[in-house]
Amino acid sequence: MDSAVYQPFKNFDFKYKNCFLSGDTFSTPVVETNVLPAWLLEVANYTGEEQIKLLDESVRAYNTLKVPCSQEILENFVGPLEEKIANAFALGYQGVAALEEKELFQWIGKFMYSLIYIEMNAAIRLQQLSGDGLNMSQGLMHKFGNLNTMIQGIYRDLVFEDFSPWSIVVVPLEKADHYFSFRDEINTLTFSLKLKDFGIVACLQDNGTNKRFHEELLASIKGKALSEQQYEELCARFFYSAYLFNRLPEYAVMPVEGTVYIDAMPLKGTLNKPLFDVWQHKTYAQVLENFWKPWGFTLFEIIKDPLNPMSFFEPAFLPELS
Repeated sequence: MDSAVYQPFKNFDFKYKNCFLSGDTFSTPVVETNVLPAWLLEVANYTGEEQIKLLDESVRAYNTLKVPCSQEILENFVGPLEEKIANAFALGYQGVAALEEKELFQWIGKFMYSLIYIEMNAAIRLQQLSGDGLNMSQGLMHKFGNLNTMIQGIYRDLVFEDFSPWSIVVVPLEKADHYFSFRDEINTLTFSLKLKDFGIVACLQDNGTNKRFHEELLASIKGKALSEQQYEELCARFFYSAYLFNRLPEYAVMPVEGTVYIDAMPLKGTLNKPLFDVWQHKTYAQVLENFWKPWGFTLFEIIKDPLNPMSFFEPAFLPELS
């Protein structure tokens, strides 16, 4: 195996010719594999015909979402990871909570990067049709490239030097029979998933800052089963704080004798301002209204008291306004 780190954003390698995870590192045939694996569709009680709307406004059925993958990668690395996650999901909260965070990061990261790959392929095709340059910020491409480098740990030795690039929280839920649902925000690399008796919320490239931002609330709910409203509120807080996070993390990537070492640069950098922009209750309430849609709470109800938005947590532990 080549010791070099595959970097698809250098030459926009999103044309379904090389493995989405390893490029042309392996000589085995490249096959297309489903973004949502069969086991997950079965657990979710999906037929695969359910649809998702992509950033280019196209609507695709889940079973048409595929990425190219080297057969060796698929059989020897992706397959075993999927099996481990599937077994944990089958056990519910106890199984998922017992997983290493790195394993959850790799699985969620692979899922989100697969969607990014599909989006990039669509963007390149649109560019070829229109003749315009690729309309995507350098910051986003930098972030997506970092994610691809990090999830290469699925198939090769990769070490995070004294840090974790993610914030991941796994919580138990009061009800034991939740239907499968997930949300993702590609721009901030934020993800949430709910199934059976557990919920997951993850920020994939914040070096743990969102988890620290909400540490008081997380400490107050540790070990407690959350209601559906509480879980969705927790997700809303993470999705909003991920939006407020105003740094683009930088990493030093060093391949040494077959192992890739990744070191995080200080987030503060040359900026003196806080890591998060100012929390605005009104904007947060709009996010929360979307997460609470199943219960019909209106923005007016949520923000009736402008200084104390509605909360299912007691105490609410909302950030103080500046």
